[in-house]
Amino acid sequence: MSLGDVFVGIDVGTGSARAGVFDGAGILLAAAKRDIKLFRDGPHIAEQSSDDIWSCVCEATREAVAQSGVSPDAVKGLGFDATCSLVVLDSDGAPLSISASGEAARNIIVWMDHRATDQAARINQGGHAVLEYVGGTISPEMETPKLLWLKENMPVTFESAADFFDLTDYLTWRSTGDNSRSMCTVTCKWTYLAHEDRWDASYFKDIGLDELTQDDFAKIGTKIVAPGTALGNGLTGQAAADLGLTEGTPVAAGLIDAHAGGVGTIGAAGGAPSSRIAYVFGTSACTMSSSEAKALVPGVWGPYFSAMVPGLWLNEGGQSAAGEAIAHLLTLHPNHLEFKAKAEAAGQSLPDYLLAHLESNLGSASEALALVNQLVVVPDFLGNRAPLADPNARAIVSGFDLSADFESLVALYVAGLFGLGYGLRQILDVQRAHGVCPDTVVISGGAGEHPIVKQLLADAAGIRFAGPGSSEPVLLGSAILGAVGGGAFASIEAGMAGMSRLGEMFEPAKGEIASAHSKRFDVFKALQSAARLLREN
Repeated sequence: MSLGDVFVGIDVGTGSARAGVFDGAGILLAAAKRDIKLFRDGPHIAEQSSDDIWSCVCEATREAVAQSGVSPDAVKGLGFDATCSLVVLDSDGAPLSISASGEAARNIIVWMDHRATDQAARINQGGHAVLEYVGGTISPEMETPKLLWLKENMPVTFESAADFFDLTDYLTWRSTGDNSRSMCTVTCKWTYLAHEDRWDASYFKDIGLDELTQDDFAKIGTKIVAPGTALGNGLTGQAAADLGLTEGTPVAAGLIDAHAGGVGTIGAAGGAPSSRIAYVFGTSACTMSSSEAKALVPGVWGPYFSAMVPGLWLNEGGQSAAGEAIAHLLTLHPNHLEFKAKAEAAGQSLPDYLLAHLESNLGSASEALALVNQLVVVPDFLGNRAPLADPNARAIVSGFDLSADFESLVALYVAGLFGLGYGLRQILDVQRAHGVCPDTVVISGGAGEHPIVKQLLADAAGIRFAGPGSSEPVLLGSAILGAVGGGAFASIEAGMAGMSRLGEMFEPAKGEIASAHSKRFDVFKALQSAARLLREN
């Protein structure tokens, strides 16, 4: 690696495409963002356009490189991450509609789309052996239920498709012309068995997708490569022109967005990746724990071999709604609109406005426990991803009274954060029972940036939290991939140690506050159990 070399990380989340330019030490030089379109036709439908996303990626990349002041020739590697969304293309590489609208541009079923809940339930009834590696229960967020939905509901699209891509793999294909799939995407979301280096054809036959086994699984991935692997001959001429970069710039096989956050955080020098759990806290929340031994944890996705850190097994949990759950929770307050207007007048989002109030009125963040009184929130608005693996679970708010003042809104917000912390605690408990025992949560994502949020989550979950050393850990994770693909580092582990670091530490409260959280956690679990009784009857 030469002085002046830089690496670009590109992250495609649910709402935006972002690009960051980093030097070889992992220092962010510049970043840019473009909002991407999201089509919501009802609560269970979420669709996007691959052409729109590519356009936003290109605009963000050109702006970030220009702001950094570096020459495009100085970019020695490019890495991508994206949500685990399903992209459908025809034989010419053009989009095929997956939408009731019939619009060809709407060719992505977004990760959070739950149209395939029935298909997931039927797949789970089959009890196939591959389900052991998704925590025992496949989720409608994963790709095979969505593919089965397409076959049953849009057979012309299904039959006409030449390629089904995870969004990350679509972006690397669009950049290089290489249709290799990342071991991360296909192992975590498509049932590829990375520890055996194979697809299980019997699974696809059993669930009614035997067509996908044809021609050595050509439509979903014949060639599977490790994240960070250099693809093709680098950027094609067209992709280079689109991105404002140089033809032939190395492009690495990518990661799912949350996993890029893991790469950008847990491997910082001074600790083993297996001692840390990555917690990406944004619209949704994702937990990623690495271990040397395989651990089959009920209700927690995985174990996935080499899906994030090479040679380690990954267990993945989290919740489908996190920041989105808090935003929706606040709308339940009777004077939500009044206080939202005051926040906007102050130039802040409502959560930031509430955090500013807490910062001004608390001696320490942990004292916020006294504000919530009897409020307990189970924030399962979009089901429970882990460890209950129950897409039919729903949110519960216990302890509401008739208060409508600002203090009651603050209390609701704090109780919502505690609810997310208790959900994390639940995942940690079941993982510990199966031998996965991290001692530090490394948090990243926009919803978890504020120190008060980190402390409240640490208190509720009962575990040390650490902030990331970079302000953009997900972008950094993808830039690390680019550095590995470009040959600056021999491995992802070396790239993590060379380019990432940890930030401020937050120890969980002790004594009476810890005891109170333990009691509230018991109530949290009891509310979940009561709700299950209602659904089962």
